Amino acid sequence: MLTQTHIDTVKATIPLLASAGTAITTHFYNRMFTHNPELKHVFNMSNQHTTRQPTALFNAIAAYATYIDNLDVLTDAVQRIAHKHTSFNIQPEQYEIVGHHLIETLRELAPDAFTKDVEEAWVAAYMQLADIFIQVEGDLYRTRAEQEGGWEGFRSFKVISKTPESELVTSFVLEPVDQNAVIHYKPGQYLGIKIHPTGHEFDEIRQYSLSTSANNRTYRISVKRETSGECEGIVSNYLHDHVQEGHIIEAMPPAGDFSLKETDQPVVLISAGVGLTPMQAMLDTLADKKSSQPVFYLHACKNTALLSFKEHVKEQKAVLNLTTQYWFEQANVVDETMQEGLMKLEPMKDILPLEQGDFYLCGPVGFMTFIKQQLLELGVDASRIHYELFGPHLDI
Repeated sequence: MLTQTHIDTVKATIPLLASAGTAITTHFYNRMFTHNPELKHVFNMSNQHTTRQPTALFNAIAAYATYIDNLDVLTDAVQRIAHKHTSFNIQPEQYEIVGHHLIETLRELAPDAFTKDVEEAWVAAYMQLADIFIQVEGDLYRTRAEQEGGWEGFRSFKVISKTPESELVTSFVLEPVDQNAVIHYKPGQYLGIKIHPTGHEFDEIRQYSLSTSANNRTYRISVKRETSGECEGIVSNYLHDHVQEGHIIEAMPPAGDFSLKETDQPVVLISAGVGLTPMQAMLDTLADKKSSQPVFYLHACKNTALLSFKEHVKEQKAVLNLTTQYWFEQANVVDETMQEGLMKLEPMKDILPLEQGDFYLCGPVGFMTFIKQQLLELGVDASRIHYELFGPHLDI
């Protein structure tokens, strides 16, 4: 039971957390994987090497300590993290393991400050947080299992088509092996898939945006081949190089809190690189509904060889009030829909729905930060700017 004394004690340790920074979470992950290597079947080890996961965890711990007496502030963050956890099939018993290593990490890194009272407070605080996630995730699991086409745990899917979309992006259409219906999803959500690449010791779980509208029969993901970093691209390269039609992939039900809102307001889809994948699901869903609302599709890409879905997007103009614009770092401009250089929105301010529209962003963190700042400067309210990050969440 978390008491006011516990809350005061936890908040008093915030300066200690701030001074230690991500050393806490880096030590935590090293410790946990040393003592419980089976969790390497669950966690994305590439994010450990890039420090994104330790950074995201540190930010989450610091936020929880700061708002432990006002958890309503963290509702959106809890939902976002819970959705991600369910795509990994995280179970209640794993919270006990994580809690043990978190407490031991604090004890090992700050033995003088980590008194009996501090330990008691942090144990109570962690138990409260774990109970919140267990309840929220349990509700998500049950809700999905009870829906038409729903299920619990990983389900076997067969790859029924594999289609290159550009030089680096390939689409995979997945059909359940049992050939029963699949759960509906919201445009913008993602699919957690599990594979075991040849020559690797552990299972690998990744999340890929669903890249077309829901049909209750199949799922489509569009995967970019990652080519940089020693530990990057284990799954994407395996999918591109080894997974063919007929191969089996395990998948969790669709998840994610980033999705197209059901309104009649104008929609602005802004993406860079492979960030266009959830935008395809949004665009296709609007087309399926024959929506009459203005839709803007703005995309930045390195060059035309890396551009996916251009012809498909063009075809949607037949059913949507759609405006498209592309920016390329390296390209010859061949028509009025193409520009060279970085995406600059100020020249489009007279046609963009700055006061009424909903703006959806997806792409590299630097790109989304750059775009969000432009939108705010143009007068777009922050509540109408929605974004998705591939990998551990960070604020932009």
